[in-house]
Amino acid sequence: MRVAIYWAPELDDPLHAAGSAWLGRDAETAARVPQPDIPGLAEITADPRGYGLHATLKPPFRLAGRYQDFITDAALWAAGIAPFALPPLSVQDLKGFLALRETAHCPALHALANSAVAALDHHRAPPSEEELARRRQARLSPAHEALLARWGYPYVMGEWQFHVTLTHRLPLAEAERIRPLAEAHFAGMLEQPRVIGTVCVFTQAAPGQPFLIAERLPFSGPAA
Repeated sequence: MRVAIYWAPELDDPLHAAGSAWLGRDAETAARVPQPDIPGLAEITADPRGYGLHATLKPPFRLAGRYQDFITDAALWAAGIAPFALPPLSVQDLKGFLALRETAHCPALHALANSAVAALDHHRAPPSEEELARRRQARLSPAHEALLARWGYPYVMGEWQFHVTLTHRLPLAEAERIRPLAEAHFAGMLEQPRVIGTVCVFTQAAPGQPFLIAERLPFSGPAA
């Protein structure tokens, strides 16, 4: 089993239903959801569908110890964090992937991701040589290699970027076709700010299995 700390919209946020429909699966219930009638959408969302609608905070990892010990520590960690406002989102291109991204810099968001990576890292089992080799196929920079060695993943800390993945990597012409359709699908629900008051523990039962929301961990720390 692997676990991860992700941000996901609250169940009563319209973004949860719209995002689940876009991907074709609800990570909260594991149910398949009918997708919009967009040619090719099922294929270009196949990879993100398996992970569920989310933004990565602490990337997936195997546990070094007991799941319940991890959950206890994760809940305590989350309880010390104060809720904060997430800037409005928009559909953006991120290195060929379409994703929902913030429209303004948010220091609290980056601090949350850094804290998730560091505070819970003692629960992470070291990556296998196969996992490391797979990561290195991307021809990592020295900075990414150092992060991989320290945290088990190359795109954390200073290399982290908030993104809710909507597609796999697309050729430019395909991205230009899909982007306005994604903007129309999410119209009216990205512009308003939303409060981040929880994070989610996602679990993957076995390699190749879909990720599911196992726990929602509330924030209850004092406001800054």
